[in-house]
Amino acid sequence: MGKGHGFGKVIMFGEHFVVHGVPGIASATSLSTEAIVKKFKGPGLNVIDNRKGTEGYTQSKKEQQKESLEYTLKAMSIDLKKNPMEITLGGDLPVFSGIGASAASAVAIARAISDEFRMNLSDERINEIAYEAEKAYAGNPSGIDNTAATYGGLIWFMRGAPSKMERLKIKNPVEIVMGNSGVVADTKEVVAGVAERKQKNPQKYDKIFKDAEELVHKARKSLERFDLKTVGELMNENQKLLQEIEVSGKELDFLVKLARDKGAWGAKLTGGGVGGCMVALTPRKELQEKVASAMEKEGFKVLRMKIG
Repeated sequence: MGKGHGFGKVIMFGEHFVVHGVPGIASATSLSTEAIVKKFKGPGLNVIDNRKGTEGYTQSKKEQQKESLEYTLKAMSIDLKKNPMEITLGGDLPVFSGIGASAASAVAIARAISDEFRMNLSDERINEIAYEAEKAYAGNPSGIDNTAATYGGLIWFMRGAPSKMERLKIKNPVEIVMGNSGVVADTKEVVAGVAERKQKNPQKYDKIFKDAEELVHKARKSLERFDLKTVGELMNENQKLLQEIEVSGKELDFLVKLARDKGAWGAKLTGGGVGGCMVALTPRKELQEKVASAMEKEGFKVLRMKIG
């Protein structure tokens, strides 16, 4: 029996922009997906998915999960005819869009297979395999999700050949709230839509992307100075840019406004957008609870966490 884990993530700055080479800042969450792999008597592959989360998520991602597993097995040179297996997914990371559930499962599965077959793969190799697996969900993944899922912590990420990752350190962990819109989004479609609009209107999008790049550098400096007020203001600016590239949605906009109205220092969508999650910066437990409770009163599912 092989075991593996992969962290969930929250993108604080740069989603979508990071796909096109702009740096991004992400933090792994304390929640993770766990995978168990064992030899299977029947033919092929049997997947038992015990994760909980947004209604309809697991079912709507069924085909993408199947494709993702095919990419994983190919990258790991596993022949199911010779090595039929059963994969069981669990852990405390819920399956919400925008929280890195697919990347967390890809990393967990790769690690569990490596453990079961005594491959002793490095984190670097696990990350490469998870990136391949993410293509099924994102089409053209940036790599930030699987990197956060593999390594954990707060990271600065820049896509390239090779991609660059740096660990960021901040003075103290900071409370955040993640609110789930309840809408399951197709990341592959959303990423492709941004690329299409960027190609059709390069002048408009080049300006937005330039603004996004300047913003993420300011955000890094502000985090390192532990200037959380400025971090929050920059999150709000980032949300405006994401709205301009048409990846927000009415539920996300509602949650962002609600969080700010209740005192959050900044709030924005996180991840692919359209549906999925948003994140609010809520330093101190009291503020975190105030914002989270307000969302729950409106019927939304919420995660209380820390970054850094």
